[in-house]
Order: sequence, then structure tokens, then C-alpha cells
Amino acid sequence: MLTIERSLVDRIVAHARADHPDEACGVIAGPAGSDRPVRFVQMVNAERSPTFYRFDSQEQLKVWREMDDRDEEPVVIYHSHTATEAYPSRTDISYAQEPNAHYVLVSTREEDDVEFRSYRILDGEVTEEEVVIVDSYPDAEQV
Repeated sequence: MLTIERSLVDRIVAHARADHPDEACGVIAGPAGSDRPVRFVQMVNAERSPTFYRFDSQEQLKVWREMDDRDEEPVVIYHSHTATEAYPSRTDISYAQEPNAHYVLVSTREEDDVEFRSYRILDGEVTEEEVVIVDSYPDAEQV
């Protein structure tokens, strides 16, 4: 199950809508071992494509180093699908390299409808998980 703050969901959806008709992508980092998404990192789709996304390698290196320096990990890795449902493609599955990450997909195919789904992808196996959207995390501890 992915528990995520509404403000982060709103930022993912806004990024997906802003980059449409190209796929949008990014990461939400959180404290290592916490499974709590906290720090939104909007990234550039190096492919600038409506059917495929790829993190820019230099930007990805910078972001992953920054997470290491801050003792964070990628809790959520997100991207959008512009003409299909929010379900991982074969390419998405083959590129899923973070075993602990929640892979969030947003479909922007319908202008007035938000399709926001989350998956665990491990060794090529896709498992959809429940998404719980909260106004703020239950405890007041902020990282």
C-alpha cells in the first residue's frame, strides 16, 4: 500500500498535465527505510516522447547522489501515460530497477479524469497496490 500526501499527488498530476502530450517523469524521495514519500523531484523526460520516458542520465546521477547525501531513497518513481491506461508497459517493467519503490502511473488520456495508480514491480512481476491519499501524514514528524 502506498500512503501519500494529497499535495504530492497534486504535484504529480500537475506535472503530467503540463508535459502532455509527452510523458512526464520524476521521483519522490523519502528517508531511507521509511517508505514515506516526502521530497518531490520533477525530472526531465530525455526522450520528450508521448509514448516513452527516460530520465536524463546526468540528471539521474545528480538526483541519486543527492538522495545518498541526504540518506534518502526513491520511495516513488512516477511517470505518465498520455494515450493509454495507467498500467506499466513491457518497457516500464523491464526498466524497473528499484525493488523497494512504488511505481506510480498517471494517465492523461482523459482531460477531466485523473487515473492515478501505484504498482510494485519486482523481477518483472507487476502487483497493483492500494493508494491511500492523506492530507498529511499521521504523525507530526517531518523529515
